[in-house]
Amino acid sequence: MSAIQDTPTLAAAAPRASIARRSVWLALGLAAALAPLWLLESFHLFQLTMAVIMSLAVLGLNIVTGYNGQISLGHGAFFAIGAYVTAILMAQADWSFYATLPFAAAVCGMVGYAVGLPALRLGGLYLALVTFSLAVAVPQLLKHRALEGWTGGVQGLFLMKPEPPAWLTARVAITPDQFMYLVALVVAALCYLLAWNLIRGRIGRALMATRDHPTAAEAMGMDIAALKTRAFAVSAMITGVAGALSAAAVEFVAPDSFTFLLSISLFVGMVVGGVASILGSVFGGLFVLFVPNIAESISRAAPGVIYGIILIVFLFVLPDGVAGLVRRVLARLGGRAS
Repeated sequence: MSAIQDTPTLAAAAPRASIARRSVWLALGLAAALAPLWLLESFHLFQLTMAVIMSLAVLGLNIVTGYNGQISLGHGAFFAIGAYVTAILMAQADWSFYATLPFAAAVCGMVGYAVGLPALRLGGLYLALVTFSLAVAVPQLLKHRALEGWTGGVQGLFLMKPEPPAWLTARVAITPDQFMYLVALVVAALCYLLAWNLIRGRIGRALMATRDHPTAAEAMGMDIAALKTRAFAVSAMITGVAGALSAAAVEFVAPDSFTFLLSISLFVGMVVGGVASILGSVFGGLFVLFVPNIAESISRAAPGVIYGIILIVFLFVLPDGVAGLVRRVLARLGGRAS
């Protein structure tokens, strides 16, 4: 009789333990994210800010490629468009940085939806080539004479990063670099929360069904065309927001900053961090920003060779990305605890 009475108690205790574990992990993650404000100098804090921004761009790519199975090699173009929308509105129209963020997201979303239309007829390597051509074409368009009055041509545009508000500086001594890191952190956290809810819900399951079994998904009544184009739009919006944050953090945009190598770097970051993994996008952003710098510090004569060796080692040791390693470690620890 006592065993029967204890069963509801154990069942009720399990969700409480799960909530407690999540709360602990959330608190540790928040502490790790805020600690650099007091531990790092301005330059290193700027690097970490750019890593957060790059992880957001990798997240955008992961939605369309990792979760929907559409290979895109052109997300550097959406990054550039978001950066230039913010730069033009701030430098030419004197807009506030915060007002440019939704506008940059909307513009990139519309462009992403238009680019997603060829995905209805193309797939695989053919779609990859179409998006790659977009990454090659956008920097050249930004240099065109017809757009020089807006984009600044080859010379680019200068802008100022957002200043901390008066109510914050009156209470806490905070530098513009520290404030920019906080802004990037908050915006990235909101986008990650949006992506997490999207993937865990009905739309996320439909995206993965379209990726794994498109014929079966269509037979079950899913609108494949709408899913593909909307996935591209949401992906482009998130990457465009990352570009807008990058423009404010660097305080400068130029076409040569957004070559097709940026798209390749984002794709590499997604693979190294973990395909179809929201957490892997964080590791991917860190890889994109810091590994090239590490390679250059090891050998200034041949940094590309060192970078290639590091990448090959990562792919051999962690074929399912850093997120896969984290999942295996957590599963093993959970098995020991149980």
